[in-house]
Amino acid sequence: MSIQDSLRGAARQWWTSRQGQRRNLPQLAGPEMAAGAEGRRRTLALPSIFNTYTANNNALPKRTPVNLRRFAETPLARKAINTVKDRVAGMRWRIQPRNGRKLQDLPQGEERIAVLTSNLEAPNPDDSFRSLAEQVLEDVIVGGFGAIEIDANADPSRPLTLWPVDGATIQMRADWDGRPDSPRYVQETGRFGATGKITLRDEDLSYIRLNPRTHTPFGLGRLEVAFETIHNFLSAHRYAARTASNSVVQYALWLQGVGAAQHERLIRWWQDEIEGTGKVPILTADNKPEVLRFGSGTDADLRLQWQEFLIRVIADAFDLPPMFLGLEGDVNRSTAKEMNDSAFQTAIVPTARLLAEHLTRDVIAKRLGWQDLEFVFADLEAPDQFEQAQIEEILLRNGVLTIDEVRGRRGLPPLTPPQVQQEVPLAGKPVSFQRAAAERRESEAEALGDAVSAGGAGKAEVAQ
Repeated sequence: MSIQDSLRGAARQWWTSRQGQRRNLPQLAGPEMAAGAEGRRRTLALPSIFNTYTANNNALPKRTPVNLRRFAETPLARKAINTVKDRVAGMRWRIQPRNGRKLQDLPQGEERIAVLTSNLEAPNPDDSFRSLAEQVLEDVIVGGFGAIEIDANADPSRPLTLWPVDGATIQMRADWDGRPDSPRYVQETGRFGATGKITLRDEDLSYIRLNPRTHTPFGLGRLEVAFETIHNFLSAHRYAARTASNSVVQYALWLQGVGAAQHERLIRWWQDEIEGTGKVPILTADNKPEVLRFGSGTDADLRLQWQEFLIRVIADAFDLPPMFLGLEGDVNRSTAKEMNDSAFQTAIVPTARLLAEHLTRDVIAKRLGWQDLEFVFADLEAPDQFEQAQIEEILLRNGVLTIDEVRGRRGLPPLTPPQVQQEVPLAGKPVSFQRAAAERRESEAEALGDAVSAGGAGKAEVAQ
């Protein structure tokens, strides 16, 4: 069989399998949906691992998922990614009533919150919530595509199983009719045949887009924005490394009145006897050799100011101050706190709320149907614990919050059981349980205010 016949046969087999996939697509959707109801995972865990090709180093890099993830492994990009990802993934979180509802008014509110909290602490047999969040946030920051597969279980104590999905393999169907039980996403696994495409319903996948736009259904990651700048920084860094390691010629010797034969002998003698030996060369010539330098011979040859400018642009692309990427020359004690607060509000808070909103909408409301609960991060109100204590003390004094509500925000159990009337002694007088709780709340608020005032006075003394 000739090569032409072999290519013809391979093309015919590919076309036949392709037509079979198109004819069987409506039939395949049914069994896949039924399999998802049983809690089994359908998306492929690591589809990119089956690709055996490597990127061409000589070609100009493009903003492909492969190149984005290669750039994400460089030190500067990794520092920017970890600054946002680790802070969000390490935050305390809780499940609470949605839109100001009271927990007592929710049907089986405490039981559902306890079940959902336990479920999210171990979303699947392999991951904790932090490891799941780190994988999803990595894709969100790098390429603007984060994906979580949501599988329903028959076990009421563990209603969901969440799997992190490679967001770069997810494609969207243009014929989605808007219903949560209709196919909306397709995962490209890179395989051939019927397993090459995995169809997912809208309620089976939570697709998180960073920087959504109207002209494309896909998001825009922070590393994608800084892609060209990081490429320029890596090029400048390689040039500086070659210059500092003397792999780039920086000077030359000028000899006058030397013939071709003597010039050739001098080169061979220098390479064989002097270069790399540490010996002191002794030259005998009528004219003194002259050294011609190609550069200034200082740190200016390393283009350090150009690299610093590129680092500032990369920090802007990640919504971070340059201080977080190692540029601390213009930072002092007064500006460091402002930069830290700015980074928290511009980079960390939007990313954390984006993840929390998708968990509330796609996981809790859409998949479980619990419209009265929401997922929130507890550390978004104020990055400083002292500032958070001041806010809570003001709210307590003005009657906006109670002690139990403040304890609930901090993940602590309430002190006063609801709807309990019990006579307890307080200051030698029998009073009701509610009155005792009210007086205890007032005393605790005063003690908290005294502690806050003492802490502020201590800080003022230290500042003086």
